[in-house]
Amino acid sequence: MSAQASFDIVIRNGRVMDPETGRDEIADVGIKGDKIAAIGQSLAAGAREMDAEGKIVCPGFVDIHAHGQSIPADRMQAFDGVTTSLELEIGALPVGEWYKGQAKTGRVLNYGCASAWIIARMAAMTEFPLDAGIKPLEAMGYGAKDTRWSTEAATNEQAQEIVRLVKEGLDEGAIGVGIPNGYAKGTGLKELTWICDAAKAVEAPTFTHVAFASNIDPQSGVEAYVRIIGLAGATGCDMHICHLNSTSLQDVEHAITVLRKAQEQGLPVTVEAYPYGTGSTVASAGFLRAPDFREKSGGDYKDIELVRNRRRMESREDVLAVGDENPSELILWHFLDVANNPRHQELLDMSVVYPGGAIGSDAMPWIKPDGSLYEGTEWPLPSDVSAHPRSSACFVKFMRDYVRDRKLVPLMEGIAKCTTIPSAVIEKCTPQMRTKARLQEGMDADILVFDLDALDDKADFSNMTQVSEGVIHLIVNGVPVIEKATLAEEAMPGRAIRR
Repeated sequence: MSAQASFDIVIRNGRVMDPETGRDEIADVGIKGDKIAAIGQSLAAGAREMDAEGKIVCPGFVDIHAHGQSIPADRMQAFDGVTTSLELEIGALPVGEWYKGQAKTGRVLNYGCASAWIIARMAAMTEFPLDAGIKPLEAMGYGAKDTRWSTEAATNEQAQEIVRLVKEGLDEGAIGVGIPNGYAKGTGLKELTWICDAAKAVEAPTFTHVAFASNIDPQSGVEAYVRIIGLAGATGCDMHICHLNSTSLQDVEHAITVLRKAQEQGLPVTVEAYPYGTGSTVASAGFLRAPDFREKSGGDYKDIELVRNRRRMESREDVLAVGDENPSELILWHFLDVANNPRHQELLDMSVVYPGGAIGSDAMPWIKPDGSLYEGTEWPLPSDVSAHPRSSACFVKFMRDYVRDRKLVPLMEGIAKCTTIPSAVIEKCTPQMRTKARLQEGMDADILVFDLDALDDKADFSNMTQVSEGVIHLIVNGVPVIEKATLAEEAMPGRAIRR
């Protein structure tokens, strides 16, 4: 810093917005090191000056549901306004080794994970090699070789081993417990109460993909939500429900009624959603392979599409063949036809604008044409890699569509749904988050500067690697990652977020 400069960086003349305090004014933001040092009018000089006139200056977005967890995934999410990207729905095991691996490669954004209940199940109930360094989403496919972890209830002895492994992950810093119950429907509630008890003991939340994805009884999506509510009431554990939109399918309205009543009674249940009617998962997912998939989903096999080559499925046999050949194959599931069905758009909107609900991207990893993970550092991303548009554009799409264009959510509330609301889910057990998601003096300098009028989610299902437009500057821990809408390719300021 020069003798004349009072700050490392000064962001000048932006519309400063902070959801926690309600601050909304034209001001400068001064940064020293990794902290916000001052907010006010006509601040002294900075060694680096950033123009924000006519732009919004707010906390960087917090994504508590992101599966990418790599340098290329971070870079795409940076242009989506994200400064903290967390793998909480699935999580990882062993947790300590996962954090060591991320620190070794370096990260652009802040990162963290939950303790992976489902991987603990694989290790306790099958021959899954826990020490083999298999990545979380790859583990989901690997487990298709022996599906006892998915289809069977654990014995008491196995359940205790599952709990031990989950606790071990929590002790190593995991941010709660990932419970993708929908991939292990054979699980009994007794086991889940023990898992929730373990999380509650350290005031950590769970992040649940609900057990059933179906519009009809028995084992409907509504039944799955009632199970989550029951676990919250029975154990006192904070239960966070992942992607309200995709697990409710065409029963969103009923599911929301049930959830709202539970929250009104003070039960610790929170939710998130993303602004797409298309989900993504692995081809071996049991609910896609079920004989009554059509009846339960209200859709058809043509709604299932391979990510890498855009091929649509034609029958259950087609789905089974793809999953058997490569259980980790990523697929798209178009569960709502928002382009052609106004009712489907209404259902999606209900989940996205849900009061107090967070935006969570469920961002998928980037994969190469052969279906393997892409973890290179080439920029821009190679045009032949693929994931899901939400891996590039979830938050920008939400702000552009729901806040700016259709005005379904006020601007300050929209920012809150991307910052303070998701952060609040984990702050009880993760003190680091109490200095993030806030644009206030003394808080971490994780800052987003964006042009509301210029926001444009360029990525679609044909061009997934198109970066979003409208993010002008993005600062992570006081280090510019994007400046003047250009990526700083050498920047790796991301830090581990741990319980």
